[in-house]
Amino acid sequence: MLEDIKKDAGTRMRKSLDALRSELAKIRTGRAHPSLLEHVHVDYYGSEVPINQAANVVVEDARTLAVTPFDKSMTQTIEKAIMTSDLGLNPTTAGTVIRIPLPPLTEERRRDLGKVVHGEGENAKIAIRNIRRDANQSLKELLKEKEISEDDERRAEGEIQQITDKHVGQVDEIVAEKEKELMEI
Repeated sequence: MLEDIKKDAGTRMRKSLDALRSELAKIRTGRAHPSLLEHVHVDYYGSEVPINQAANVVVEDARTLAVTPFDKSMTQTIEKAIMTSDLGLNPTTAGTVIRIPLPPLTEERRRDLGKVVHGEGENAKIAIRNIRRDANQSLKELLKEKEISEDDERRAEGEIQQITDKHVGQVDEIVAEKEKELMEI
């Protein structure tokens, strides 16, 4: 019973870390990465689909993405979807390949993105602390129903706190790594 609570808390905290990583992947650094276009959707024969289901997105060089549509007739539609996205990118089309040069980030924009990264890190920490609170609440309920002793509850709370501290530390590492990546020129 106690092991299940601890295992569940650990699993949910790992999911919070995964969510943080996926959110931070959307934040653009000066480097090209296919995940930049993940949230761009294209009207593909009447249905909205993510761009990676309508085209192949690859890194051409450090500052350029290349998008090759699976269907040549979709080139203009995909180019328009990229232009109208909130990314502020200006793609150029050469035949059927759409090239997207990424402009270098200004110092001010880097600082703004650093604040966004910090905010995402705080949200992840809050989620982890909420998971800890839920796990401790489950322990209190077990104690109330006299299924565990007070010593077991205290010991389990300490172990849950260790799990929480480990995951909060990982959030700090992920945020620091992303900030370092943002500040590279």
